[in-house]
Amino acid sequence: MTGWQLSGDSPLLDLVDGDRRGRFTVERVAGGELPAVDGLLAGAAEADLTPPPGMPKAGYSSNAHDGEGFRTRLRARVVHLRAGTSSLALVQCDLLGGSSVLQHLVARVVAETTDVPLAGLFIGATHTHAGPGQFLGTDFYNRFASNRSGFDPAWTQFLVDQIAGAVVDAVTTRRPAVLASGSVDVWGSTRNRSLAPHVRNHTVEDKRTEAQRKFIAVDPRLRLLRVDARAPDGGFEPLAAAVVFSVHGTGISQHAREYNADLWAYLVGELSLRIEQRHGTRAVVGAMQGNHADVAPSIRPGMAGHLEARRIGTRVGAEAARLYEALEPELTAAVTLAAGLREVDLDVSATVDGVTLPRRPAVGASLIAGATENTTPVIHRIPPFRAGSPKHRRADGPQGPKWVLGSRWLQPLLLPLRSFPRTLPVQILRIGSLAVVGMPFEITVETGRRIERAAARSLRGEGVTEVAVSSVANEYSGYAATAEEYDLQYYEGGHTLYGPRTEAFLSAHAARLARDLVRHGAVSDVGPSRSFALHVRRYLARPVGTPVHRAVAGAAGYHDATANEDGYWELQWTDVSPGDLEWHRPLVRVEATAGGDRWGPATDRGRRVDDAGWSLEVGHVGPEAEGHRYRVRWYDPVLRGDRRHRFVIEANGHQPELVSDAFD
Repeated sequence: MTGWQLSGDSPLLDLVDGDRRGRFTVERVAGGELPAVDGLLAGAAEADLTPPPGMPKAGYSSNAHDGEGFRTRLRARVVHLRAGTSSLALVQCDLLGGSSVLQHLVARVVAETTDVPLAGLFIGATHTHAGPGQFLGTDFYNRFASNRSGFDPAWTQFLVDQIAGAVVDAVTTRRPAVLASGSVDVWGSTRNRSLAPHVRNHTVEDKRTEAQRKFIAVDPRLRLLRVDARAPDGGFEPLAAAVVFSVHGTGISQHAREYNADLWAYLVGELSLRIEQRHGTRAVVGAMQGNHADVAPSIRPGMAGHLEARRIGTRVGAEAARLYEALEPELTAAVTLAAGLREVDLDVSATVDGVTLPRRPAVGASLIAGATENTTPVIHRIPPFRAGSPKHRRADGPQGPKWVLGSRWLQPLLLPLRSFPRTLPVQILRIGSLAVVGMPFEITVETGRRIERAAARSLRGEGVTEVAVSSVANEYSGYAATAEEYDLQYYEGGHTLYGPRTEAFLSAHAARLARDLVRHGAVSDVGPSRSFALHVRRYLARPVGTPVHRAVAGAAGYHDATANEDGYWELQWTDVSPGDLEWHRPLVRVEATAGGDRWGPATDRGRRVDDAGWSLEVGHVGPEAEGHRYRVRWYDPVLRGDRRHRFVIEANGHQPELVSDAFD
């Protein structure tokens, strides 16, 4: 056992590598009430979270793979708002979920140079299933969300540094601003993957179960926050946009070996591009989850991959862009901001307003069968693992009709209570007429609606016209199904760790926090410190330092398109080890002749073709006798017959720029 106390600037890197328990405590920085400011100030920034190859990917559990490179980069986008006596930072990450480790450590770092308090720091996520795990606040999900287990302190420290840096940048660049929020219904891009449990809800009037019903048994609302900031000419220009939408990040197959932001990369990319084309200014555009637990992207059967993710993502992004423009007349600087954060310690109290959760969480057998679009072969057909196989006798215990995996006697021996989520962060940000409720669970469509209604009742008369629940915010704690959905024991019910009253418990806490926010204007119901004890194992690639002559390995070649993948040009090269390259910085771009022998940036829809977009994939092929082999693929290349093209491997990791031969 190893103990370590976080104090001052001590980094997570001081935790000992290996299968041991690392203990650390984060002291909360106490802050007083902020001075009031007139009007609205806003800033925005983004940070690259893309790691080197070798990290376990989170979302598909043991069916996932270690990342071998990236197709679309992972990023954190920050929108900072300051008005009255409130200061907020809405962080939207291309990760499986938020993390209480990240929230507390980032809050401590930014407290030194910003006025953003812990209660105002919201760590949301797109819930892509193709980003690394190993940064969460519990052993259970650091073990079972990924294909390998353990908390990686080096990777977590990297995330803290990148996110905190973006928050600081957003705060230090803030300027007078205006904002507006609104929503639009987006139909046809999502489907309910667990329709039978959904229609059991007493609040669902349409009980049809035929195939077409799954496309309307979703939460179609896309919420959008638009922020414009003062421009040099005295007017206002686009600064940021934040989207809340309900859809799983599962448009790309679990067999894919690259890191990617799934369909969210294309949603955000399309919205960003359209804003820039319309206004001539590039905004910081991000997104995070809504009520998505039983909602999947409506990909065509057998077509999971980037083509389908791009088709769906760009379609939703186009709808978001239309809403963005429609909000222009509503932009205002007269905005009320407020933030509330309550950490619910289940070891202290698991009861609120007469609703009590079981003392012990339990993993259901149906979890092993997998969700309906990614089932486990053979097992998903066998009761009690098969979806819809609840207990019919002795179902009156705290876990109701759930078949407890391994039995209620054996599971506690294998999965100790301390490994599960025991502290549940509940957060509400009030941004003008919009209230964002952050919960650490994957929340079903109907669970989310009930939480929203509970919070809205407490906020009635306060000028809030829209309440949006955001799943997997500030931590990952499994699923939250309604009692009716839970009774059928599909994947969502089996993964609802705290039993059939979970939704009622969360709704009660949302209502209570909203009431307290109305009464006090700010709520920070957290302890003076937060302690963690996690099994530690390092996966983040280490620098090797062995010098390697960087060289192109042959000429670029073209590969034809297939039924579910674009055609691409590929180039391979030899370089230093993955840990000696900075993967969160530019690695590859494409250049084109602009007349004669003069080279310039290749472009697609007005933007440069480089690894910051969605057309280049950069991957690690493997070690060689001298150095490591890498490849870059340019998908769906836009070529003109009068131009030649070439790959440029950017200067990176103390290696010089490398230019390939031309191709056309």
